[in-house]
Amino acid sequence: MTDEPRDPRTHTEVHRVADPDSTRVATYLAQPGEVGRVLLLYSGGLDTSVMLKWIQDEYEAEVVALTVNLGQPGEDYEVVRGKALQLGALDCHVVDAREEFAREYVLPAIQANADYGDGYPLFTALGRPLIAKLAVEYARRSGCDTIAHGCTGKGNDQVRIEGTVAALAPELKVIAPVRSWAMGRDEEIAYARKHGIPVKGGTETAPYSIDDNLWGRSSEGRWIEDLSHAPDDDVFQLVTRPELAPDEPEVVDVSFEAGVPVALNGERLGLVELIEAAAEIGMRHGVGIVDHIEDRIVGLKVRDIYEVPAAAILLKAHRELERLCGTIHQNQFKPELDRKWAYLVYAGLWWEPLRTDIEAYVRQVNERVTGTIGLKLFKGSVRVVTRESPNAVYDAQLATFAESGGLFSQQASPGFIEIWSLQSRMAHRLRNG
Repeated sequence: MTDEPRDPRTHTEVHRVADPDSTRVATYLAQPGEVGRVLLLYSGGLDTSVMLKWIQDEYEAEVVALTVNLGQPGEDYEVVRGKALQLGALDCHVVDAREEFAREYVLPAIQANADYGDGYPLFTALGRPLIAKLAVEYARRSGCDTIAHGCTGKGNDQVRIEGTVAALAPELKVIAPVRSWAMGRDEEIAYARKHGIPVKGGTETAPYSIDDNLWGRSSEGRWIEDLSHAPDDDVFQLVTRPELAPDEPEVVDVSFEAGVPVALNGERLGLVELIEAAAEIGMRHGVGIVDHIEDRIVGLKVRDIYEVPAAAILLKAHRELERLCGTIHQNQFKPELDRKWAYLVYAGLWWEPLRTDIEAYVRQVNERVTGTIGLKLFKGSVRVVTRESPNAVYDAQLATFAESGGLFSQQASPGFIEIWSLQSRMAHRLRNG
């Protein structure tokens, strides 16, 4: 379930499991003699399929597989389950966690206007702590002593998953075969063929490494690592390329109640259905393509191509409505907390108490975020065109050039200006003689 993008050009020898007497760099890392039954986060892809067989052979351990549905498009979970059982798993649990993901993870991100590095709306980062939490639950239920995942040593997912396991289940151990075996893509394919592991299309040499869920999709690999290379068209498998999008714009009305998106174009929908519907509209109009340079917490800069149509629509609508309903002081202060919330999630610190502390304030602000925002979508762009809220901190009379009316008299302005600028004027005179 946690196959993570890796360099397909790596060609290294297979490393055996570390000697049991070697130095343990973390208390939760399992040594071979400690492993009896493993809960494997299983996606059905090459990495985790090789892991399923490899763990049985190298650790002489039983394996229980867990596959989590977070809204990955086009996935056949019965096929995934059958493949795990075919490879020797005692069982393969398939969990539909879309509702929990939307309500407990994506919704707080919407209310915190969350993106990382001005472009990444955290879809993978939001999914990993939920996947790891479910891994803990099913490991305990299945009598497992160890959890295995498919993360590499280069990415953030290892932090998100192992940090969650260590926080929620300190009695469980962790193994990360991809991080330790150092097999390249060719070696994995050779291992799969040797051990009768089905390989998609006979080679499984997909052009890009993909991660996706309800909230977005990322692509890595091939030319993406070359910063001078403009995106090739074939990378866009979710969002229509903007130049091929409809020639007529479409206006979408997004309605919120207390910060929760509840309707599109006046039609009330459940949260999962609304996110899916927003994504479909955005995909059609080429909305949500992000070519992003990202600072990973392990110290690397990486380039990712993101396709995030639902996030592009819902985050923009929420941010605009929140600004309409907030005071100038709230609108200046909350983005600082939003950035900190996004960083904690990105950095794998979902269980950090500061996250929930920030969310307490975020929820308080969102109690007033009710109304409808109209967005015009056209060939990759999303633009706010209409705003409506019973809680708008807005006076239509003051917003015009009318002679009078509203909440204060314009005749009072000169006195305000004199007092407001007093210290600045005094300081200017002192500095400039």
